[in-house]
Amino acid sequence: MTAIDFTNKLLSIENKLKYFAYSLTSNSEEAKDLLQETILKALSNRDKFTDPRNFNSWAYTIMKNTFINNYRRNVKSNTIFNKTGNNENVPHKQEAVSPESEHAYKEIQKKVNSLQDDFRIPFQMFTDGFKYKEIAEKLDIPIGTVKSKIFFARQKLMSTLPEYKSEYR
Repeated sequence: MTAIDFTNKLLSIENKLKYFAYSLTSNSEEAKDLLQETILKALSNRDKFTDPRNFNSWAYTIMKNTFINNYRRNVKSNTIFNKTGNNENVPHKQEAVSPESEHAYKEIQKKVNSLQDDFRIPFQMFTDGFKYKEIAEKLDIPIGTVKSKIFFARQKLMSTLPEYKSEYR
């Protein structure tokens, strides 16, 4: 496939990619950024594209992986760069918290802390962003056990906190 054919094919699916980006981000500005980043990556990796029959799948995969990588990067980053130019990290500002949400958080946290350690520890690790595999390795238990402990922790919390049940789903 020539460079012109490649570019034309990429531009022909731009609208589809834009809709897919919006479905991932639910934000039009973020969707535009994701689309732009996807097109740039596709163009810069044109030499790695081999099967013309799977062009759409290849482009969608680039977008999905870019979105996932950006999401993981944002989750792990709890700081922002100071714009003064000295590149010091500044703690990320917390949004104002209402008394109701603060009370709900404390109530939920109290229930989580009341769980047996066998369920509480994997559940808290999962909510802190660890993957099942990482939890299994750190606790030296099978991955299936990790999944079931987290599932049962959720079930227990939903039964003890019925007023917050919709927040767990």
